[in-house]
Amino acid sequence: MSLAPLLDAAPAIPLHAFAAMAAFVLGSIQLAAPKGTLPHRALGWIWAALMLVVAVSSFWIHQIRLVGPWSPIHLLSIFTLVMLVLGVMAARTHDVRRHKFTMIGIFFGALVIAGLFTFVPGRIMHAAVFGQ
Repeated sequence: MSLAPLLDAAPAIPLHAFAAMAAFVLGSIQLAAPKGTLPHRALGWIWAALMLVVAVSSFWIHQIRLVGPWSPIHLLSIFTLVMLVLGVMAARTHDVRRHKFTMIGIFFGALVIAGLFTFVPGRIMHAAVFGQ
């Protein structure tokens, strides 16, 4: 394992990757910890900010180009931004069911499932974790 492939990439890529890794760790803690508490709310704002960085930074990553500089993953980024706003709004209006569904969906869709695709051979994270 070497962080060199990640650190040698364009600046948006390590920013995106480290924010995603931090969001994954913090999100895992959030899923396991008691809900509705002051720490849950404080860490939730940090997680939301990290997810904002993950989604926005992806617009400067153009490794896979299917439609001009864009790929289907950019649609996931737009979807994540919309769902993040909806999830925060649900929490602010005390719609616990919608907040829970939205945030768990973002966690598993944008972090776990999308994250697994970063380990496909030929991708930077594959090189960082498994070597060239």
